[in-house]
Amino acid sequence: MIRINLLPHREEKRVQRRQQFYLLAAGMVVLGALIGFLVNSVIGGVIEGQEEKNNFLKTEIAKLDKDIAEIKRLRSQIEALLARKQVIESLQSHRAETVHLLNELVRQTPEGVYLRSIKQTGLKVTLAGYAQSNARVSTLMRNLDGSEFLERPELIEVKTAQVDDRRVSEFTLDISLERSTEEASQ
Repeated sequence: MIRINLLPHREEKRVQRRQQFYLLAAGMVVLGALIGFLVNSVIGGVIEGQEEKNNFLKTEIAKLDKDIAEIKRLRSQIEALLARKQVIESLQSHRAETVHLLNELVRQTPEGVYLRSIKQTGLKVTLAGYAQSNARVSTLMRNLDGSEFLERPELIEVKTAQVDDRRVSEFTLDISLERSTEEASQ
C-alpha cells in the first residue's frame, strides 16, 4: 500500500479557508461600513431636502401671512368706505326731509301759535312753543295728525306762562316723520 501524507494538504486547506474567512469577514466589514455610509448619506440628503422644503414653506407662509394682513386691512377699509357710502346715501335720500318738515309746520300751524324750538332726533321731532290757549294747541295737534308727512302727535306738557305780560300756554309735543315705503327700505 502506498502511503500518502494528507496532513500538509489539509493544513494548507485549513490555512486557505482561514484566509478566505478573514478576507470574507474584512469584506463584510468594509461592505457593512460602505452600506452604513450610503444609508447615512441618503438619510442625510433626505433630511437636508426636507429642511429646505420646510424653510421654503416657512418663507411662503410668512409671505401669505403678510398678504392676509393686507387683505384684512383692505377689508376693514372697504367696510369703512361702505359705511360712509351708506351714511351719505341715507343723507342724500333724506336731505329734503327738513325742508318738507318746515314747510309742513308752516302750513299746519294755526294762528295764535308760536314755535319756540324744533328739535329732530331721527324720525322724532320735538316742538316747543307758546299758544294763546289750550284750544290752539289742540288745533295744532289735529292739523299735524291730518298731515301726510307727519304722524302721531303726542302732547308732552302744557303749562301756563307769562310772555310780555300776557298769559299764554307753553307746550311741548312730539311728532313722528312719515317716510314713504320706498325710502324706508333703503
